[in-house]
This record gives sequence, structure tokens and C-alpha cells, in this order.
Amino acid sequence: MNVEFINPFLSSMLNVMSTMAQMELTPEKPRLKKSEVAMGDVSGLIGMVSEQTKGSLSITFEGRLAIATMKKMVGEGPDVVNEEITDLVGEITNMVTGGAKRMLSEKGFEFDMATPVVVSGKDHTISHKADGPIVIIPLSCDLGKAYIEFSFNK
Repeated sequence: MNVEFINPFLSSMLNVMSTMAQMELTPEKPRLKKSEVAMGDVSGLIGMVSEQTKGSLSITFEGRLAIATMKKMVGEGPDVVNEEITDLVGEITNMVTGGAKRMLSEKGFEFDMATPVVVSGKDHTISHKADGPIVIIPLSCDLGKAYIEFSFNK
């Protein structure tokens, strides 16, 4: 997988969480993901298409981190993952993808992006829209973990 694709999404995710929720996430070592089962409780998935490739990105939050993110962003929030939280994860997925799209555009990669789909629940699955490997990067902070996944056609 081309690191030129991964770094803008990772950078955008860290920036969105830092500026919007005053949370500093620490990336862990990237690895290949072998199953479609999500590592967290609520995921935003967005498909991307360019002349060069097609793929998808997902951002998954553990429930407690998603709830803490909402409380930090808007000053209040629910105590359980509900529709407000799933909407928030969809918005964060949009913001991260938009930021990455700008960075990729500067490198000559133009992507069209779909509307994010949000899935939640224990052991939900994420179906990436590409035939390449799935790379997952855990992101940690004291309030829980998030996971960013990428898959692009080979």
C-alpha cells in the first residue's frame, strides 16, 4: 500500500481530534487486518475513487472514546452509544476524509468520495470497497482507542 495515501488520512485524523475535541491520539504500529470485524463499537466507512485507484477508509471508535469525544466537542453528550454518537462518528469521518483529500490533491491525487456509512454495535463488520490488503493503525489516548483502516486496490 502506498504510504502517500496513508499519511494524509492519519495526519488529518490526528488534527481533527486535536482541534475539534482537544484530544491527542498516539498512533501505534500499523499492521495488516485479517478480518472484517471492527475493533471498536462504532465505525464510519467512506469509499473513494480516483483515476489511479479506488479504496475505502474507516474510522472506528471504542464506545467510551466516542462518548468522551462528543462531550469534549459540544460540552455534553449521552452516556451510551446512540444516534447522536453515530452521527458524530459520521461527521468525524467526513472531516478526516476532507482534510486528507486536500493533502492528496496537493500531491496530484484527486479522489471523489462517497457519503460515509456508519455502523455500530459489538462485533460489527466493516466491508472495504477494494481488493487490496487492509491496513489498520490503532490510535490511543487515556480515554480509549480509535482505529483507522485503509484498503486500496492493488
